[in-house]
Amino acid sequence: MSQSNPARLIVAASESNADQLYATGFHAPDAFAFVESGGRTAILLSNLEIDRGRKQARVDAVEAYADYEALVRRRKKAEPQFAEVIAAFAKRHKAARPLVPSDFPAGLAGLLAKLGVAVRPVEGHFWPRREVKTAEEIRAIAAASRITETGLDRAVEILRASRIRKDRRLEWAGAVLTSERLRAEAESAMLFAGGFAMNNSIVAGGGQACDPHERGHGPLKAHELIILDIFPRSAKSGFYGDLTRTVVRGRAGEAQRQMWTTCLEGQRRALKALRPGSEGKAIQDAIREFFTESGYPTEQRKGRWQGFFHGLGHGLGLDLHEEPRIARTTLRPGQVFTVEPGIYVPGIGGVRHEDVVAITAGGHRVLSRFPKPLEI
Repeated sequence: MSQSNPARLIVAASESNADQLYATGFHAPDAFAFVESGGRTAILLSNLEIDRGRKQARVDAVEAYADYEALVRRRKKAEPQFAEVIAAFAKRHKAARPLVPSDFPAGLAGLLAKLGVAVRPVEGHFWPRREVKTAEEIRAIAAASRITETGLDRAVEILRASRIRKDRRLEWAGAVLTSERLRAEAESAMLFAGGFAMNNSIVAGGGQACDPHERGHGPLKAHELIILDIFPRSAKSGFYGDLTRTVVRGRAGEAQRQMWTTCLEGQRRALKALRPGSEGKAIQDAIREFFTESGYPTEQRKGRWQGFFHGLGHGLGLDLHEEPRIARTTLRPGQVFTVEPGIYVPGIGGVRHEDVVAITAGGHRVLSRFPKPLEI
């Protein structure tokens, strides 16, 4: 195998490993082997999956685990171990020194080495071409955004229908409306729309919203900023959507409104700057400087960060947080990013506006469509 086109090996479940899903197009909950060698691809599947794999996998060959298991059994006159079957598969495809992803199981790598298959982990991208999406992949991300919007729409619908009690707690369907309940309703809506979020969506109000990855818990209150950050995966394609809206059920105070408006203007400026050849770090730095000039510096107070203290956005695809980050790249056509500036000030709350964009030859295209209401 030439050094310019080395063999590649992945052993992983494609439902949890984006490199495997990208390589095979086949959704499976259990680990299976993929090999690429000499320009051809093959996967090794159990009897449970092989018929489905032959219909659905985007590879040149779908082979039976049982066949290699029988081969090893004949050679050693004993029941074969998993690593022995994988080694036989790799050797059959002339992949004795294959490249593997950096998260390849260390234990399996050690066993394969003893069997004559010396894996070589790849630092960084295992499939560098994943960074630039095809037109079909961008359509899949746009479709995932529609699923995301279904969840956001349900959350806003419930907030709008909720009643404001005297203690400012929100009440819906005869009970206090909590972050947990609203999250479950949004995720149920996305499940029916063809996506799943695994109970990880963010519904965080008041002081909780000052921590960007706080999922939110307990009763939601009126007249507070509530961050709704929804990021389901499409069950059909495996691609993710990711959108954030910040709303107030009731009336926003002047400080809340000013922070919300400033954050929105920051996102507008970031979007305007997105075009091929632009340096992502320069865009991110400019937005942070704008927020500082607007009265929201990024700094620590009493041991807690406030202002805009996370990245401007990340790649989006078969992984939710996919390389590269905006701040670590020069923009190229076909890249897909979230653009999500945020401002967080204890005592006021948190604001984040997030949309999904694809970089085009002439600039960018926003793939998300959901409106940005403040008061509902």
